[in-house]
Amino acid sequence: MPSPRSSAPGPVPSEENPAWYDYALPPERIAQRPAQRREQARLLVVDARGRLEHRVFADLPEALAPGDLVVRNTTRVIPARLRGRRGGGGRTELLLVRPVGDREWECLARPASHLKTARKVCFGDGELTATILDKLGAGRVRVRFDWPDEEPFDALLDRLGETPLPPYIDRRTGGPTAEDRERYQTVYARESGAVAAPTAGLHFTEHVFGALRDHGVEIADLVLHVGPGTFRPVKTARLSDHCMDPESYRIPPGTAEAIARARDQGRRVVAVGTTTTRAIEAAADAHGRVRAGPGATDLFIRPPYRFRVIDGLLTNFHLPRSTLLMLVCAFAGRDRVLAAYREAVAQGYRFYSYGDAMLLWRAHGPA
Repeated sequence: MPSPRSSAPGPVPSEENPAWYDYALPPERIAQRPAQRREQARLLVVDARGRLEHRVFADLPEALAPGDLVVRNTTRVIPARLRGRRGGGGRTELLLVRPVGDREWECLARPASHLKTARKVCFGDGELTATILDKLGAGRVRVRFDWPDEEPFDALLDRLGETPLPPYIDRRTGGPTAEDRERYQTVYARESGAVAAPTAGLHFTEHVFGALRDHGVEIADLVLHVGPGTFRPVKTARLSDHCMDPESYRIPPGTAEAIARARDQGRRVVAVGTTTTRAIEAAADAHGRVRAGPGATDLFIRPPYRFRVIDGLLTNFHLPRSTLLMLVCAFAGRDRVLAAYREAVAQGYRFYSYGDAMLLWRAHGPA
C-alpha cells in the first residue's frame, strides 16, 4: 500500500529531508566496469561503533563468524531493454517492468510522449512487435507483444534484448557488452524476473561460497525481482511523501525456518543487499518471525525504521539521496554510514553497481 501523504506544514525534519542523505562523490569514483575478478573488489567493514576495516571481498569469510546465516537473492536479470522503431520510423526504447497478462507487459517507454494507443513498435527485423494498449503516466505504458509461436518469448528476448544497465554506466557507443551480460548477473542467479541486478551479490564466486561453508557459515535463498524503481530518485520534499514501486518476492519455507533457527539460537542473520533486506523485513511479523510464501512489498525503509530480523548487511555504495542509501542509514546510522562513505571516497573505493562493497553491522544506540 502506498505511503500516506503528509500534509503537515512547517519545516521538514532532518531525517525526512532528502538532502540529509547527500554526500560529495567525484564522477571518477563511479565504476564503469566491474573488477577484473569478482572477489577482488574491495570490502569496507563497518562495525556497530563505526570503526572501519579495509579488506577485499575474498576476505568475507574472515569477517563473518561460524554460525552466521547469510541470505541471498537468487533473482535473475532478464535482457529487459528493447530498442525498436515505431510506425513512421522514429526510434523507441522499451524497458520491461513486469508482466500484467497474457503477452502483456508494463514497460517504461522512451520517448513516451511520441507513443499513441494502438501504435506498434517493431524490434529486430520485425519478428517481435509491441502494440501500445494504454498510457499509464510517468513514462509507463501497457503493451501487448506479438511474435511467431515457434520461438518462446524468453528466447526471443534473449536474442533481441539488452542487459538493462543503470543510467550511470556509460555505454553510449555500442551498448552493453558480452562482459556486461555475464557480470551484471550474480553467479547464483536462478529465477528470471529482475530488470536490475541485486548488486551486492555480484562479488560472490563459488570459491567464496565454498570458503564460507568451510568456515561454518550457513547460506539460504529467497527471491525478490528487482524493478526499475530501485533507481527512481526521491523528488518529494518529505520522504514520507515518496512512494516505492511494489516488487514481488518469495520466501521459501526452508529459508524462513533457517532464519527462525538462527534467531532462536542467537546467531546473526546477514542480508546480501538491500533487496534481500526488504524481502525479509516485509515478510517479518512484529516478533521478527519471517513468513514463508509469495508477496509483494513497497516497504520504504528509512530512519527511524527499527529492523526486526537482520543483524548484518552486505551492500554496495549507493547514490546520494537514494532510497537505498536511506535504508543503509536506517540500519547502521546515518552519521556512521556517511563517515564511512567519506573514507571510501578518500581511499579510492569504486561506487555504485560495478563498484566495491561494504559489510555493516546493525547500530545499537544513537545514529
